Formats: sequence, structure tokens, C-alpha cells
Amino acid sequence: MVGAIDGVGTKLMVAQAMKKHDTVGIDLVAMNVNDLVVQGAEPLMFLDYYGCSQLNLESAAAFVEGVAEGCKQANCALVGGETAEMPGMYQRDDYDAAGAAIGAMTKDLTLPMKDAMNPGDILIGLASNGVHSNGFSLVRRIISREGLAYTDTAPWDTSASVGESLLTPTKIYVRSLLRVVRKRLVKGLSHITGGGLAENVPRMLPKHLAADIDVATWKLPEVFRWLKKSGNVTGVEMGRTFNTGVGMVAVVAKENVEQLIKELEEEGETVYTIGTLVERGEKEGCVLRNLESWD
Repeated sequence: MVGAIDGVGTKLMVAQAMKKHDTVGIDLVAMNVNDLVVQGAEPLMFLDYYGCSQLNLESAAAFVEGVAEGCKQANCALVGGETAEMPGMYQRDDYDAAGAAIGAMTKDLTLPMKDAMNPGDILIGLASNGVHSNGFSLVRRIISREGLAYTDTAPWDTSASVGESLLTPTKIYVRSLLRVVRKRLVKGLSHITGGGLAENVPRMLPKHLAADIDVATWKLPEVFRWLKKSGNVTGVEMGRTFNTGVGMVAVVAKENVEQLIKELEEEGETVYTIGTLVERGEKEGCVLRNLESWD
């Protein structure tokens, strides 16, 4: 049995500004169950915590509906939760939320398999579907500095408002990744959250190996391109703050790459071959090359 606990962070402030609370419920589940599946675990159950000054039934109900939808996507049970009213702790309709997920795995499928990783292993990236749930303190600063309201049309997507686009819920990768984990097609998985590729990928690697990633192997989504330009964010900072279009990274033996890509695409994933493992030496744990392609 393994567990994960996490929150949604300041993305909740966007939800509160938009008075749209269901999608952040999905985010809450996603942040936890994605952290379980990278260990090779199947999520079994989920619990949520909702803290506020005074309970707004409409907001809380929408939030819990989102949590239930997230659990459905992850195929786990919503077994309980806690709602706490704490006058003076929060302002007006502000609230905070956290969640915990419990999962199970078998010893022979536990990830990462660091002893099995070798130089030349291939790094496969699974596409994200937006900003997910990290980097929102910087996002909100850029939005504010540009004088945009969350109800304004998004400069990077004219079919949606700024708030609607940013509230796209974090992708839940459980079903697709469990399929390839059970077929022993991956040696390691990394959920790209706070810290981006640069800080998350090395956590699954043995100390003698590094990730060599070519960021030109996938197209930087327009939301990130806009944030980079409008916020004058360097490529290095982008790679340490956002998922930049890749929400999961898998370590795969060369001989399994073709089958892995086929299996994931059958599950509806968009997949990129983004790099290889190399001897670390004096290198950082993750080297991002061709950052100028994001300009």
C-alpha cells in the first residue's frame, strides 16, 4: 500500500475569481493519483479536505462533483472527506482544499526500477493538456501585469476566456499508464509538477544517470509560449516552473519503445520521444537542450 497527499495551490484563486469550482476538484484528484501511478500503484481510494470561513453550499457542491468526476476517471472510490468552517481563517468565499489517495502495487512492479536503467534508454513524454496545477503564482502575476481579466478572451486561445483556459483540469494518466506498467514496458515514470522537467525527471533516476532532453521534439503549447513572451520568462525558468506541454515522462528500453507508443496511443495519449539517458558525470540530473526553440 502507498499513499499520496497534495493540494491544488493558487489555481484555486482562479476558480474563485471565475466562480467555477468543479474543475479544481478534478485537479485535486489528478495531483494525487498521478503521484501514485508513477510508483507503479493502482489508486484504490481518495479522501478530500475542504476548509473555508463560511460554507458556500453551491461552491462546495460543485467542488465535490469535480472530485467525484476525478475519481471516476482514475477508477478509484471517493470514501470520505472533511469540511471545516473556520471563521477568520479565510476571507469571504475563499477556501482551500487538499486530498489524499491510497493505492496498491505489487513488489515486482514497483517503480522506479533504478537498477534496470541504462545509458541509451529512451525518454518518452506524454502530452499535458494545459498548465495543469503548478506555476500559478507566476501565471497570475503575468496575467495581472498584462492587465487582463479572467473573463477576457485568452490571447493564446480565442475560443475561451483566460479563466476558462487556465481552469482546464490536470490530465489524469492512470488508466493509460497502468496498462503499460502491467506489461512491464516502463522502468520509471515522472509526474511533471512544480519544478518542471528539470527538477522532476531526475528524481526517478539513479545517481549515475542523467536525462538528456531535446525540447524541440514537441511543440510548446500556445499558453506557455504566451506566458514566456509576456512574462519575459527565460527558457531555463520555464523548464523549472511549468510542464511546458509534457505532463509525464517514462524511461523505456529501446526495444520496448514501439510497443509502448502503440499502447499509449490506443489509450488516446499524445506521445513524444524526447530524449535519452546518459552517464551523468558532472552534468545536472536533467539537461534541456534547444531551449531557443521556445522563443
